[in-house]
Amino acid sequence: MRAPVGGLFRHVLDLAAEQAVHGHEVGIIADATACDALTDQRFAAIAPKLSLGLQRIAMSRKPGLGDLMSARAVAAHATTLGPDVLHGHGAKGGAYARLAGRQVRGREGVRARAFYTPHGGTLNFPASSLEGRVYLRLEKLFAGMTSGIVFESDFARRTFAEKVGVLPTPARVVPNGLQPSDFAPLTPNTDAADFVFIGELRDLKGVDVLLRALRRLNDERSVSAVIVGSGPHGDGLKALAEELGLSGSVRFAGALPAAAAFILGRALVVPSLKESFPYVVLEGAAAGLPLVATNVGGIPEIVADTDTPLVPAGDDVALAGLMRSVLADRDAALARAGRLKNNVAAKFTVGRMTADILDFYRSAARS
Repeated sequence: MRAPVGGLFRHVLDLAAEQAVHGHEVGIIADATACDALTDQRFAAIAPKLSLGLQRIAMSRKPGLGDLMSARAVAAHATTLGPDVLHGHGAKGGAYARLAGRQVRGREGVRARAFYTPHGGTLNFPASSLEGRVYLRLEKLFAGMTSGIVFESDFARRTFAEKVGVLPTPARVVPNGLQPSDFAPLTPNTDAADFVFIGELRDLKGVDVLLRALRRLNDERSVSAVIVGSGPHGDGLKALAEELGLSGSVRFAGALPAAAAFILGRALVVPSLKESFPYVVLEGAAAGLPLVATNVGGIPEIVADTDTPLVPAGDDVALAGLMRSVLADRDAALARAGRLKNNVAAKFTVGRMTADILDFYRSAARS
């Protein structure tokens, strides 16, 4: 994987740890330039489970000549390990894994099988844009080097087929999963805000839509929110909150672990414009928080078979309406949250996710 951040990072850590529990030898190759205290703590926690070690290699966010050096470094390191499977996560991780898979031989002399999980990535770019055309062309090129593609949602599978095309590469939908500890009950702080947002501060997360919805609600009554996260558009969002007169009711708390963030609010708002299969929705459901979310990506798959309503993306009027209903009847909102929690607990576990991915590896090896 490239950047060890967000849901992709959590997915890789959970998958690697559970694969080790199953008796497999596992290692991680990740970007060396993303360094902060939380990342270092998470790598330190999983390091004892990585019998094939942790290797950090510089990987740039944008495509460039540096990718050639990074790809060679990944292949060289993988060659020393001789793995049976190389699983690339995200666009860059997927590219490096598949390029390395053409060179690396496993213990029985068979070339390592290369698997790929997009995690959104290139699929978020419009097919009509220059970047989109370049990235999607690369996806088609790499498809021929791929032993199998794992999609975390049926939405991602459909989007890939629409943008890249139906390819002969084997594919399977395996949703993200949660640990038993994720379902521990959380009690909001006594001074918790009415709503909490948790995520990267960038356009696709729809924080500007949330702020406009809050402006509408504050015209009727005092409503508070905490914005948890950091990102490239943080300064602009703070300026927008000031412009909308929300400085007294909206607090930007910076980046925090999910468990520490959830207790800052009494309901979770996910106003995303685009998503794949967001962990924050799974984690918020597991925590028992009422959910206010948009009908995008894999979110409908998470709330399927429950009475959890969703609203159109980019519609601050609809978002404000759903937020208003949560404020108007908290008992009903908490009851819905309880039903969603039970549904998530039954469907989305790390054990099930790992077993399905291991089965997919085996089925690809037999084909």
